[in-house]
Amino acid sequence: MDDKNIIKLYFERDEKALEETKNKYENYCFSIAYRILSSKEDAEECVNDTYSAVWNSIPPQNPDKLSLFLAATVRNISIKKIRHDRAQKRGGGETIVAIDELYGAIPSKSTPEKEIEAKELSVILDSFIRSLKHEERCFFIRRYWYMYSVCEIAREYSCSESKVKMKLKRTRDKLCELLKKEEINV
Repeated sequence: MDDKNIIKLYFERDEKALEETKNKYENYCFSIAYRILSSKEDAEECVNDTYSAVWNSIPPQNPDKLSLFLAATVRNISIKKIRHDRAQKRGGGETIVAIDELYGAIPSKSTPEKEIEAKELSVILDSFIRSLKHEERCFFIRRYWYMYSVCEIAREYSCSESKVKMKLKRTRDKLCELLKKEEINV
């Protein structure tokens, strides 16, 4: 079933939407969650939480691309879980390292002003990522979206870990400079 028909089922509040979503996207969602959590059980839990979250958010939301909507949802749920686990001294791993690397560059969304700033930030980040050279963009997305380790990126691109680390640092520095230029608080 195509995404438009699945979304239509959500709007009709037909539970078949969940079944179709699971049939089409379960492996995709699981791979995202597992990469972040490194635990089969935790990943399965987050995928199930994703289905519930999507059911509760469509409608009113009407995503243009269901796969991206699911990816963002499962990623956010997985990151919340790992933060929760870390707070209870049970977590850690590569995801926390990657999140900590970007910690200072992304403002929080705790006030209405911050919400507006976050929307502006989304546009700026999209433009920034599109402006990167291919290799920089691939490294950045693999590290900070898919949570690949530096070692995994180096292996995938047949280069040294130091090259990956340096490119990521330079890209983060460029991002910080852009955010300062755009007067986004970092």
